Amino acid sequence: MSKVKYLRKERLVYYSKLYNRFVTVPKGYPSDGATGAIDIDSDSWWVHDALCDRGVWDDGVQVNNWQASTVLAMIIWSEAKEHPSYYYRAFYWWLATWLMGGGKARENGMWWWQ
Repeated sequence: MSKVKYLRKERLVYYSKLYNRFVTVPKGYPSDGATGAIDIDSDSWWVHDALCDRGVWDDGVQVNNWQASTVLAMIIWSEAKEHPSYYYRAFYWWLATWLMGGGKARENGMWWWQ
């Protein structure tokens, strides 16, 4: 992770309906924000950071880069009702995180079938 800019103020538990899995971001979790982009008011980069830092869901099943990027995009998309510009971000953040990010999730594979 790059320089820490934020510490999570409260615990966040995210459930992915698509993957039927949970990821928890604990209170105090460090983050550099939206790496390489403008930080926005979103849970997406917290969840993405946790998945990429750990490389596993809460149940210990490996998460790959495709899944981590998809979860990020789905969270942003769900937040776009209140922030219409997020619809656009959901697409390009998915692409950018899949192509250039991923950490341990990337080490687990790049594609949905891995």
